[in-house]
Amino acid sequence: MRTSAPARRRHFLSFALISSAALLLTSCGSGSGDASAGGGAGTAAKAARIPTTDVVSGVREDPAAAGLLPAGVTHLTIAYSVGGTPPGTTYLADGKTLTGQDVDFAEAVAKVLGIRLDKQEASFEAILPALGSGKYDLGAGNFGVTDERRRTIDFVTYINDGQGFAAREDSKLGRITGLKQLCGLDIATGAGTTFEATLARNAHVCTDAGEKAYKVQTYSESGALWSSLRQGRSDVVMSTINGLRYAVAQQPGLEFLGEFHRLDVGFAFKKGTKLAPAFRAAVNKLISDGTYRKILDKWGTADSAIKESRISPPELRN
Repeated sequence: MRTSAPARRRHFLSFALISSAALLLTSCGSGSGDASAGGGAGTAAKAARIPTTDVVSGVREDPAAAGLLPAGVTHLTIAYSVGGTPPGTTYLADGKTLTGQDVDFAEAVAKVLGIRLDKQEASFEAILPALGSGKYDLGAGNFGVTDERRRTIDFVTYINDGQGFAAREDSKLGRITGLKQLCGLDIATGAGTTFEATLARNAHVCTDAGEKAYKVQTYSESGALWSSLRQGRSDVVMSTINGLRYAVAQQPGLEFLGEFHRLDVGFAFKKGTKLAPAFRAAVNKLISDGTYRKILDKWGTADSAIKESRISPPELRN
């Protein structure tokens, strides 16, 4: 490890705040009936400084976009990946109201289309497989559009995010521009994500260069992921660019180590869905009427704006 014990102690408190907030939010998402879960969500919401500006209620139905929906569609079931910190989907202080960038985009699109969304919660790795079975009509969880996913999933893009790295502020790592810089390190990331796939696909880069391979640690709960960094079990976190920037801005003791790979992000549907044209038209309507920019400004993600929505575009290449 590259961090001394005294340095870790200096940053213990700040990372305890991150981990506690994320763990409490995740426990609420699990459907726990424990009374402490609700109180924990309130504490976490305050710690994360979740923005509450209403940027959706003024959105009006657009007949042209709504007319693209299949006949008879009045409501859809959407699955959100819940847990962690903004701009990802989490809870407000009441412990039951979902909020986040994906939530705002989905609700704004629903208003444009004049439909109702039945909100469900699921783990990130469970949503995409469940779309094909019809359990959910669509999913939202900052799903990056990759060529591999496009084989079985249709996407309607609404933002551009991607892959980045963060570490403790006392880390000796500088800006990360290639995976060879991670040789010999322990990397924490989310289970079932593009980050895990990228790290697995490129595991050979270190051994090819005659260096010690990096080790990948995957976590289903964001609280456990941040705890691994705080406790020195991992050296680096690989996650979304926007999520890492938010964490660095909101909590002391973190350092953003740069972008690695940009990806378009979209609503996910089963392959061959007939909903995609309507959703694309709705996102483009939000872009043209200014609502889109309001949502980005609320969550501090203006750098991730897209000019127009597309259906399952090819994966972006660096």
